[in-house]
Amino acid sequence: MVPAMRHISWSARFWRAVAALIWAVAASALVVPAAGQTFQTLAPQAILYDVSSRSVLFEKGSDDLMAPASMVKLMTALVVFEEIAQGRLKLEDEMVVSENAWRRGGAVSGGSTMFAVPNSRIKVSDLLSGLIAQSGNDAAITLAEGIAGKEENFVALMNERAAKLGLKRSVFRNVMGFSHPEQRVTARELSILANHIITTYPEMYRYFGQREFTWNRVRQQNRNPLLAMDIGADGMKTGNIEESGFGLVGSAVQNGQRLIVVVNGLKTARDRAQEARKLLEWGFRSFEPRQVFAAGEALAELTVFGGEKATLPVAAASPVILLMPRGNSDRVRGSIVYKGPLFAPVAKGAEVGILRIERGDVRALEIPVVAAEDIPAGTLPKRAADAAIELSTGWFRRALSGARPQ
Repeated sequence: MVPAMRHISWSARFWRAVAALIWAVAASALVVPAAGQTFQTLAPQAILYDVSSRSVLFEKGSDDLMAPASMVKLMTALVVFEEIAQGRLKLEDEMVVSENAWRRGGAVSGGSTMFAVPNSRIKVSDLLSGLIAQSGNDAAITLAEGIAGKEENFVALMNERAAKLGLKRSVFRNVMGFSHPEQRVTARELSILANHIITTYPEMYRYFGQREFTWNRVRQQNRNPLLAMDIGADGMKTGNIEESGFGLVGSAVQNGQRLIVVVNGLKTARDRAQEARKLLEWGFRSFEPRQVFAAGEALAELTVFGGEKATLPVAAASPVILLMPRGNSDRVRGSIVYKGPLFAPVAKGAEVGILRIERGDVRALEIPVVAAEDIPAGTLPKRAADAAIELSTGWFRRALSGARPQ
């Protein structure tokens, strides 16, 4: 039987918590100027994400497919970081710059380059600097060939990693960001990728904050304009091709709070810098955290078939913190999305679904929910009865949707 995606509404306990949250935010409007969803940006695609609370603060076209340009190099870098973490590669290892890497990505190509010399040997650490600080296409191809033999093999690794990260819509076709009709990402998935790099490889993230890098006697500034602004920015990646417009993935920290911003589709580099900065500054000043649930607190009960009990209480593994706009009473809606039916046995702590909270038009929060207790398998008669019920109701659901039972 094919599992179906199911949504359940919240328990009365949840709605009491949300009602109190909305009341508190609405009450603050008496003394704090309104902010919230009044923010506007020129970027056709944008998202602003708070790392600690895992809250989306702002989104616009965040699920639109778009050409990533050189922002694709975030995934290129991630594969390299993982090779190093797995012990298959060292920063001191050297790779040979092939004729292909030089012609397609070197000085003769006319694109962004670290000015690598053909047939020279370059340390992985320097290639990473060339890839990230200078957006060097020659560095990207050299790393890909050095790790996987040829670029196509490396791209396969990029797509495998994207799938494991849950990037369901992103497709990679080259390591540099060159235009390709199938190479597409979304702003939301770029923010997920950026967050994974920052939180999983903090020791490698330093490469994204390099202000400049010199290779082959050519000194180049990092293309990320946020690094030159006094806003706590410490890295990530820009991109620009005719198909994509000007885009940027950036991150900044103020007072211990880290935000990730993604913008794309802008007409000029100046617009890119200004819109990214405005989003970050607005995010830092306009939100405050509110705890909705404590870690382990029951959120709802899901139906379980074939178990000693017919329902399973679920909870979040960590406190549920929602960032709310100061002085704004956006409507808050909550649901749990899971693949059903659930069948016993179910182990305590097993991930069984997703907690989704929407604030106004923003998909503000999505975090896993886990089983709050063990549900052992029931007796044979109980399992048989539950199976019969699910078989009949499953057939009925498929009939309503136009599907036919197999």
